[in-house]
Amino acid sequence: MASLDSNSPSADRTGRENARSPQEKTLLITGASSGLGAAMAERMVELGWRVFGTSRKPRPDEAGIEWLAMDVCDDDSVRTALETLFQRTDHLDGLVCNAGFGIYGSIEETSLERARAQFETNYFGVLRVLTPVLAHMRARNRGRILLVGSLSGRATIPFQAHYSASKAAIESLASGLANEIHPFDVQVSLIEPGDINTAFNDVMDWGETDPDSPYAERAALCEKTIRESLPRSPGPEIVADAVAHALTAKKPRFRYAVGREARLVGLGKRFLSDRLSQKTIRDHFGI
Repeated sequence: MASLDSNSPSADRTGRENARSPQEKTLLITGASSGLGAAMAERMVELGWRVFGTSRKPRPDEAGIEWLAMDVCDDDSVRTALETLFQRTDHLDGLVCNAGFGIYGSIEETSLERARAQFETNYFGVLRVLTPVLAHMRARNRGRILLVGSLSGRATIPFQAHYSASKAAIESLASGLANEIHPFDVQVSLIEPGDINTAFNDVMDWGETDPDSPYAERAALCEKTIRESLPRSPGPEIVADAVAHALTAKKPRFRYAVGREARLVGLGKRFLSDRLSQKTIRDHFGI
C-alpha cells in the first residue's frame, strides 16, 4: 500500500484517528445539521464526546462534529454512511435517531403518497439506521439508543394526524425494543419534545388546502395557533439537556418528556377521559 504524504488531509485524519483514546465516547446523531439535532451535537461535543452527525448533503467537518452524508429514506445511502462511520471508529456508544419532518392537512384530503413519505422518514428511516447499529451494540453488549418521538404521539395534533401517528409508532417501537433487548447491556430512551423554538415549521410540508374544502376554516385556525406558538416556545437546549442525561446517567429514564406541555400531556392522559381530552385539544387549537 502506498504511504500517505504527511501533509495530506488523509494523513492528518489518520493521525487524528490513531491518537484517539479507545475510551472516548462516540455518538451518532441523525438529522444533526439544524434544530434539535444541532443542539444535541453541540452539547455532546461540549461534554467531550466524539460526535458523528448526518445530513442529507455532504458537508465538511466543523465545530468538533464529523459529518456523514446520509438520506435515511435510502438504503444505499444509510449503508454507505455506516460503513464510513465504522471505518473511522471501531465502536459506537450512543445513537440518537432524530431525523424527521412533518406534514400538514386533513386526513381525508391528504394523499397516500404524502402519508407514506411521512412514515418513510419518521419511522422506516429510524429502522434503517437503528437495526444495523443495534446489531453492533448488542455484539459489544454495550450502548445507548435514543429515539426522538414527540408529545404529539400521545396528544394528537389536529391536521397533523400523520405526523402524530408516526411519532406514536416511535413510542411503540421504543417500548418494544426496550423489552426485546433487556438481557443485553443496551439502554433505550424515548425523547418526547413538545413545542420547541426551531425552524421545524419552515421545513413542514404544509400542503395546499382548497379554499372550498369543508376543513379550510378550521385548518387555517389550527395552523395559525401552531405558527404563533412555536416562536414563544423554549429553545432546543432543553432537549439537548435531556439527551445528555439519557446518554450519561448511570440509570437513564425510559421516557424524557420535554417542554412546557410535558406535564399537562402526562396529567391529561392519566386523568382525563378520551372525550374530554379531545375537547381540550380542540379548545387549545381554537377549532
